[in-house]
Amino acid sequence: MPPGMLLLDFIRYHQHLTGTKIGCNEGDCGACTVLIGSLQEGRLRYRSFTSCLTPLGNAHGKHVVTIEGINGEGLNPIQQAMYDESATQCGFCTPGFVMSLAGFCLGQQPPTVQNAITAVDGNICRCTGYKSIERAAARVARLLQQRDGEPPAVFAAEQQLLPAYFAGIQERLLALQLSMNGEFEPADDVTAHYMGGGTDVYVQKPEEMKQKAIRFLFDQSLLNGIVEEDGRCVLGPAVTVTDLQESPVMRSYFPRLDKYIRLVSSTPIRNMATIGGNFINASPIGDFTIFFLALDAMLVFNSGRELPLRQLYKGYKQLNRAPGEYLTKIWFRLPTAQSRFNFEKVSKRTNLDIASVNTAIHLQLAGNVITAALLAAGGVAPVPMLLQKTAAYITGKPVTEKLVHETIAMAQTEITPISDARGAAEYKRLLLGQLVKAHFITLFPQLQVAAVLNNYA
Repeated sequence: MPPGMLLLDFIRYHQHLTGTKIGCNEGDCGACTVLIGSLQEGRLRYRSFTSCLTPLGNAHGKHVVTIEGINGEGLNPIQQAMYDESATQCGFCTPGFVMSLAGFCLGQQPPTVQNAITAVDGNICRCTGYKSIERAAARVARLLQQRDGEPPAVFAAEQQLLPAYFAGIQERLLALQLSMNGEFEPADDVTAHYMGGGTDVYVQKPEEMKQKAIRFLFDQSLLNGIVEEDGRCVLGPAVTVTDLQESPVMRSYFPRLDKYIRLVSSTPIRNMATIGGNFINASPIGDFTIFFLALDAMLVFNSGRELPLRQLYKGYKQLNRAPGEYLTKIWFRLPTAQSRFNFEKVSKRTNLDIASVNTAIHLQLAGNVITAALLAAGGVAPVPMLLQKTAAYITGKPVTEKLVHETIAMAQTEITPISDARGAAEYKRLLLGQLVKAHFITLFPQLQVAAVLNNYA
């Protein structure tokens, strides 16, 4: 099978496991959700993936679980909860919901009702109504409350939440890992397409990717991990959004991280999407591109070249990158006690949507005076951008309500938004102004910032 083939196609057309459904083919509906289990630092970890955006090569050496793989005799307790709560009607979306809840049973997060509901945030149902699905999720959460530190796969097998074979998967994957010769490198062609999570490229050109020469970067051990070194955070470009969210380093230095990440995509996409891929995709509204621009992140390429993230973008979808170069490392200086950081985003839906405008700010303070500033914005120019004139203007000034309005006015001189499906240019100007206000209100709650009435058209 070509490694660029979609996992969904392999499951349905080659393994003939048709319980996994074809829906949107864009990772939005969750009908194709599967679980993928892998060994991470010796520990078995399962995460939900949308198989419609997963290349077969990214499943190499892993345990892929479809809806057919979670049954024993009759319905399992997750399916029974869906049945008892009348949480299914036409049934097309049901396998995806069941698989997401199975992933919750195999995860490390506390078994709360809210976490169970969050686990299905990438699944759409068009006919049943979500309250019955939420009740089923709550029942599943209650089934896990006696776990008490036991490995999730072992507990799920012992309690017959999932088949008994799950208890032995860790040993089987370890044996498989030992039998494999190094990491998966199916293409040695310098013109090969470098592949991370695939969450955007498979939306854009799925048919083309099936036959391409691909070098898979998603599971390269040297491209993963998040560590703190001498006041810096160093992360591999293959780190996923979920890895970022679960990182003790990131959680320690960014206490609002959960709030930021709730604004970004859905659980399965966060499990797949890589930070390096977000940068290289070069979208003007890439959420984590904006996040890391405000941290003045540095990029290291396999050539040994080091480049500030702010210098990566030469124009719309144009990168300062040589042929054959790919990211090997990302690093940034960690915030200090004198730092203030915040990320904001507005989209047509609060969650699970692409930004109309997003922005991040990073300030250094001496008392009430700004000694250094970085302000990044997306959706207001052809590239993700740092508002350098605005940052220079506010540096050296005390934080006041007047400065907030001056910051907004200065930012308007740097941006060039266009009207598109996500909003009119005038609307995006207004949004950026409101989000700058939100930065200051969040970071300096003592401020009483009046409404911005300027016309930015």
